Amino acid sequence: MTHAEADRHPATSWRKVAAAFHAWRTRRQEHAPPTSDTGSPAPEQVPGANTLWRMRTTVQEEPGSLAALCGALAAQRVDILSLQTHPLADGTVDEFLLRGPDGLPASAITTAVESAGGTDTWIERADAHDLVDAPTRVLGLAARTALDSAELPLALRQLLGRCTIRSLPAPTGDGRAPEGLAVEGALDDTVMRLRAPEGGMIIVERPYLPFTPTEFARARALVELDARLGPRLPHGRDVFTLAEGSDITVRRADTRDLEAARAMHDRCSPRTLKLRYHGPVRDADRYLNHLLSPRYGRTLAVQTASGRIVGLGHLLWDGDETEVALLVEDAWQRRGVGAELLTRLVAMAVEARCSSVYAVTQASNTGMVAAMRGLGLPLDYQVEEGTLVITARLGEAVVRSAEGLGSASAS
Repeated sequence: MTHAEADRHPATSWRKVAAAFHAWRTRRQEHAPPTSDTGSPAPEQVPGANTLWRMRTTVQEEPGSLAALCGALAAQRVDILSLQTHPLADGTVDEFLLRGPDGLPASAITTAVESAGGTDTWIERADAHDLVDAPTRVLGLAARTALDSAELPLALRQLLGRCTIRSLPAPTGDGRAPEGLAVEGALDDTVMRLRAPEGGMIIVERPYLPFTPTEFARARALVELDARLGPRLPHGRDVFTLAEGSDITVRRADTRDLEAARAMHDRCSPRTLKLRYHGPVRDADRYLNHLLSPRYGRTLAVQTASGRIVGLGHLLWDGDETEVALLVEDAWQRRGVGAELLTRLVAMAVEARCSSVYAVTQASNTGMVAAMRGLGLPLDYQVEEGTLVITARLGEAVVRSAEGLGSASAS
C-alpha cells in the first residue's frame, strides 16, 4: 500500500515579573528531546492493560513502504488505531496512534519500525484525547477559536502538542507585521513564525520534534480564521451571591474594558497595586493593555449591579506554563471575590489541559496565599529574593475532566 492509497482508505484497526523570578522560571523551561524509553513520564502500569502511543517516523515514498511498517508493528502485536501522512519533498512522515501490549517498551517498537525502513522515529505515551481523529480535532479547535479570541494560543498548542508559544507585538506599534515576515509566515524546522492577526508575530517552538508542512498549513489556517473574525468574547456571565448577601457578576473581559479597569486602579490603594504588580505603582496602568489582550490569556472581570469593575482575574499563557493573577479593589477585599475568581481561573486551566498554574506574589499577601490554599490542590512554594511563587498542580483534576468528557461523548 502506498501513502496515497492510505489517504483514500484510512486505517480502521489513533503554555513577568522581576529578573530574579524570570531566571528561576527559565531554569524550569527546558525543552530537551525525550530521553526516557517512553519519551514522557510513564504512568503507573495496570496489569493486563494496553498502552497508547503516538509515534512518528519518516519513510521513503515508494510502493510497499507502508505495508512493511504495518507488518513490523503487527509482529509486535501493536494495533494501528489511526494514521496520518505528512508529505515531504523527499519522503513522508507517518504519524501513528498505536495500542500495544502493556509492558512492551518504546524501544522495541522503535527497533521494529526502523528495521522496516523508518528513520528519525519519535515516540511518546498518548492518552484518551488522542483517540479523536485529526479532522474532528481540527474542526473542534476551529469552532472554539471562532467563539473566543483567547482560544487561538490554546488551539495551536493542542494542535501541535507540547510546544512553546510566544506573541510578539509589531515593533513599530502600528499594526504592521514584522519586517521580513512573509504574509503566509515562515517555517524553519522546529520553529514556526506566523503573522498575528493584530500585527506582530506568533512564534511556535517545538525543539524535540520538527514541524511538517502539513502542521504549518493547519496552524496558518487557524490564525487566518482568527484574523477574519476579529475581536470576540463569549457573551455568558454569571451572577453569584457573596456571603454577606451582595450579588455580583463575573464575565469575560478584554481590551474594550481598559477604561473601566484603569478606573478601578485609581480606586485601589498603593499597597494593593504594589502587591499585585511587584513594582512601582505608577507603572501599573502600563500592564493593563497586555493583561486584557486575549492573545496572552483570559481575563475575568467582577462587576457590581451598577456595572463598576471591582476585581480582575487573569489566566496568562506563559510559554508552556500558566500564571494566575488577581486584583481586587480594597473595598471588596476579604469578601470572597478573590477566591471566586481564582476558582474559576483554575477551572479554565483544567479545561485547557494545563498541568499546573502558578501565582507570583509576596509572603505578606495573605489573601492570595489563602486563596491558593483554598483550592485544595497540591502546592509547591518557591522563594526567590523576596518573591513567593506558589504552584498548584492540576494533574488529577485534568484527568478527571478528560474522563468526564469521555463519558459525555460515550453517552
